[in-house]
Amino acid sequence: MRSSPTAAAAERPPAASPRDTIRARALALGFDAVGFAAAELGDQARSDLAEYLARGYHGDMGWLAARQPQRGAPRALWPAARSVVVCGLSYAPTDDPLASLAQPDRGTISVYARNRDYHDVLKRKLRVLAAWMHQNFGAEVKLFVDTAPVMEKPIAAQAGLGWQGKHTNLVSRRHGSWLFLGEVYTTLALSPDTAESDHCGACQRCLEVCPTAAFPAPYQLDARRCISYLTIEHKGPIARDLRPLMGNRIYGCDDCLAVCPWNKFATPHATPGLLPRAELTAPRLAALAELDDAGFRTLFAGSPVKRTGRDRFVRNVLIALGNSGDRTLAPVAERLLDDASPLVRGAAVWALEQLLDNAGFAALRAHHSAAETDAGVRAEWSAASEIS
Repeated sequence: MRSSPTAAAAERPPAASPRDTIRARALALGFDAVGFAAAELGDQARSDLAEYLARGYHGDMGWLAARQPQRGAPRALWPAARSVVVCGLSYAPTDDPLASLAQPDRGTISVYARNRDYHDVLKRKLRVLAAWMHQNFGAEVKLFVDTAPVMEKPIAAQAGLGWQGKHTNLVSRRHGSWLFLGEVYTTLALSPDTAESDHCGACQRCLEVCPTAAFPAPYQLDARRCISYLTIEHKGPIARDLRPLMGNRIYGCDDCLAVCPWNKFATPHATPGLLPRAELTAPRLAALAELDDAGFRTLFAGSPVKRTGRDRFVRNVLIALGNSGDRTLAPVAERLLDDASPLVRGAAVWALEQLLDNAGFAALRAHHSAAETDAGVRAEWSAASEIS
């Protein structure tokens, strides 16, 4: 007996909603978390941003203030936007990300920077997703990965991917503190997910572990004291009182992320391009200090480290050399007293101040300081002279 058209229609499963279809497509592309939010932010997010900037916690990052209106209101960035598809990609490490801190002759590079630039990895996936959304739903789309004026962590929290922890980063109950974020703004009207609530409780491990006390209070970060900011964003000499606290961290800092208890639920990722390269996992400081510009570009081709430039990176390496306590590394630093970069020469002065005895350092000062032409490097010699 043939069923009636009405009965046949009743037997068919309901068509998947655009939300479900988009989520399934994003997961199939390799994203680990997907959520939906309205293209708007609440007053609290804008207020927090204004307070952060007013306190000067952004340091040299003038771009945070330059586009404050767009950062605080997604539709100020793109008036046609109605929804945001937030995608998360886990970069949870297999091994202890802090293990190399106990190897003073080695450098510690943040987990996220031990291979390809995550911006490129996420953008490739987001472009495919955004193009698919446009083709299948006729929607206009724009995609962003960190570099645009988007408050991605508050939006991700609204989309249910996690909450902003006391270290100000996103925390996920499934992925811990190890999520890269990317967004597709769209003209589609998609019902939002329920915002995630805060599950930090009384825990303050992230605040207590910070080497430089960069958290004035829970949920507040003073970037001017943050090792990630100092080693990546800060362009000049690093304050002398902060240098001893940096240890061998030469690019970024994972301490506050790594101690989060929610990481116990995170599964180590297997994303091609983000798996750590052996040569960027605990590299020897002596070898890194000898990099010229060409060698630096070759070693860090395709890596986010490349964006800092050779001089700032070697500055970081020299601070780590000074903190190593290994006097056999002093000749490595001494060779850089004649470097073309004043930033590098100044850091070399400080490293040698830490590694040499008073007599040895005084001999170098007598030879080099009188011939120094840069005021900043002369100030380093002078400060060292006052201390020694």
